[in-house]
Amino acid sequence: MNTKEKDLKYIMHTYGRYDVALKSGKGVYAYDEDGKRYIDVSSGIGVNSLGYCDEGWVQAVTAQANTIQHMSNYFYSSQAADLAEKLCALTGMAKVCFGNSGAEANECAIKVARKYSFDKYGDERNEIITLKNSFHGRTVTTLAATGQEVFHNYFFPFTGGFKYAEPNDLDDFKNHVDEKTCAVMLEVVQGEGGVNILDADYVKSIAKICADNDILLIIDEVQTGAGRTGKLFACQHYDIKPDLMTAAKGLGGGLPIGVCLCGDKLKDVMSPSTHGTTFGANPVVCAGANYVLDKISDEKFLEAVEEKGAYLEEKLLKLGGVKNVRRLGLMVGIEIDGDAHAIAVKCVQNGLLIITAKDLLRMLPPLTITEEELDEAVAILEKTLKENE
Repeated sequence: MNTKEKDLKYIMHTYGRYDVALKSGKGVYAYDEDGKRYIDVSSGIGVNSLGYCDEGWVQAVTAQANTIQHMSNYFYSSQAADLAEKLCALTGMAKVCFGNSGAEANECAIKVARKYSFDKYGDERNEIITLKNSFHGRTVTTLAATGQEVFHNYFFPFTGGFKYAEPNDLDDFKNHVDEKTCAVMLEVVQGEGGVNILDADYVKSIAKICADNDILLIIDEVQTGAGRTGKLFACQHYDIKPDLMTAAKGLGGGLPIGVCLCGDKLKDVMSPSTHGTTFGANPVVCAGANYVLDKISDEKFLEAVEEKGAYLEEKLLKLGGVKNVRRLGLMVGIEIDGDAHAIAVKCVQNGLLIITAKDLLRMLPPLTITEEELDEAVAILEKTLKENE
């Protein structure tokens, strides 16, 4: 059996895969088992922030794997401690909890918020407001936090205690706040929800309401963080400081990581046995993340992300069939004429790995992509859109 046949026979069918078996990659290019080359503007859904097999990243991970590959969280790890120190220094947050994914990071933030409120106000103040069209993960609790009805099926009973407000509608948000509200959780750019960028005044107003009422503000930066939007974290575009912030995906550069960062007033909320994970703070993963963070936190690097994003937007808007572009940095949603999924499939056939979000095409290219490589990607997209006319 070939790879596809084995996959279909032995792996649960939880993904609608493209008809490609990838074998290797370097930079922005991936190669399938037949040697065909693709330009990848999905980067593993925003994970391969430095592209495939960045040499420095590979060296950092390999060196750590040759030193000690895993240890229990009952022991101290220099790689984890170094990464936590850097994250706190760069964000102004106080402490970090490590996990393995964005969903785990968001679970941790939910637990911290509810325990803070329980300790201070009792068990009745436990509700969290999220936004419609949000996406916070695929565990039972983070699915419940996700403000999309399509995900609220099959796995009953879902975790209670969540309300869903309309994005960019402050009056609707205020109508959801009551004496049971302990936290607000939002993405300043909704990735899976359609690359929807929240209004600055709306976000700042929510932040003020939270601060005035001791309601914790949680910013989900799983997809928007790690330099994706031209800032280290997207909330920095909004000049706010959350109480809790989560990150994952691009921070690890290709290895599984999730982090939940908290501000000073929450730094002592959690204690031994209130949370934990076997593989969180794995030293190999943290070695890779340390390398990524050192590279992407450079101001010139982040400026280049925004410059390349603006360049890409300009090129995309000139294409026939493109109606609009939603963009912050290199987080890009493309409104098109036609069925986005069908066009994405044809793009893959033409050598462009691209993904979708709702009815949009979505690009999350490696942050290291060049303008020449962007030109190549746009040319394939243009060819595909013409074929679809």
